Amino acid sequence: MKNNNKVSAFFVLPYIIFSVCFILLPLFVVLYYGFTDGSGRLSFNNFIHFFTNTRTIGTFFYSVLIAFLTTVICLLMAYPIAFILAKGVYRGRHSFLMVFVLPMWINFTLRVTALKEILTYFEGNIALYPFFNTVLCMVYDFLPFMILPLFNSIVKLDDSLIEAGYDLGATKVQTFVKIIIPLTIPGIIAGITMVFLPAMTNYVVLDMVYNSTYIMGSLIGSYFSCYDWNNGSIISAVLLVVIGLMTIISNRLISKK
Repeated sequence: MKNNNKVSAFFVLPYIIFSVCFILLPLFVVLYYGFTDGSGRLSFNNFIHFFTNTRTIGTFFYSVLIAFLTTVICLLMAYPIAFILAKGVYRGRHSFLMVFVLPMWINFTLRVTALKEILTYFEGNIALYPFFNTVLCMVYDFLPFMILPLFNSIVKLDDSLIEAGYDLGATKVQTFVKIIIPLTIPGIIAGITMVFLPAMTNYVVLDMVYNSTYIMGSLIGSYFSCYDWNNGSIISAVLLVVIGLMTIISNRLISKK
């Protein structure tokens, strides 16, 4: 028994070292700069500045708006695609799934650059439609991340439950709303988590489609570029709290289901 414990400890040790070096220490650095002033003294001015500065609050809500629209559009597009791929009568469903996943293997900037060239051809000057182009590129980038968890959730559905709903007189709409959607909520939550949080901070798309407005990622980058590590760190800390809360809520909802 002792030998087994030693072996387990041996294999766990690299994970502990990795977690301390690349998770806990960077997190400590972020919290240190976030709650100190320029001279290293404890201060909550950065935290207060985040919630009182119109620039940061405006950027936060703009980021939430972009992430919300991106997530909703991805969900509305991905759910029927995932359902058709998972429950279609044709063979080779995984081959068709790969068609939607393959773009993820291509470099992100190359994909956005290709889409930018298409938008330039149709719009002439893509700088005239910054918000629309940003959401479109976000959807293009994150759609596969919504399809995969939905596909995995739908493909596990027991077809007998759907047939039972029809036998009890339920229409297709009632079966979809009362049986299929509730049983695939874990996949929906996982997809929302994988799309919403990265979309809040993905400032590369805004830069590439000439959107002059900041989102949280670009705002953090601007502070660090000016060597204002304190304000940049407190924004990162606030985002960590948001991500943590969403993760806790999603895990509880999934566990209930």
